[in-house]
Amino acid sequence: MSSASQLAERFREVLLDGFWIANTNFKDQLKDVAWEQAVMKTGSLNTIAMLTFHIHYYIAGLINVFEGGALEIRDQYSFDLQAIESQEQWEELLNQLWIDAEKFAALLEQMPDSKMDEVFVDEKYGTYRRNIDGMIEHSYYHLGQITLIKKLLNNQ
Repeated sequence: MSSASQLAERFREVLLDGFWIANTNFKDQLKDVAWEQAVMKTGSLNTIAMLTFHIHYYIAGLINVFEGGALEIRDQYSFDLQAIESQEQWEELLNQLWIDAEKFAALLEQMPDSKMDEVFVDEKYGTYRRNIDGMIEHSYYHLGQITLIKKLLNNQ
């Protein structure tokens, strides 16, 4: 199995269908979250919806680069979620996350292994491999937050 394929598998595990490392994934954790719970604040923590948007924002930004575009995402905008006021809006966000997560993994699988050690956009960002690994680790970090926030909300 190629290095790119292994990374794509790891990415799918955290977002779509894996249970190996965390015994859960984004899709599993978010499947039964209603929009009211997704936008509910608990203390000073981000909402589930904000964290979902945040991860999707970075996935979409990397997809743009994978498809030959520029790196247009900026950290300062990564939590700029439009207000979610219905189940339909929440499901739109989730559906776009699932679609783009699969697209990210599919584009990654198509990359030659030689691309993994190439500079990602600019030398200051490191290599493709570093950015892909970072996306996976970033996803696990926020998956843990979502899991804990969900437990806190369910125990209120």
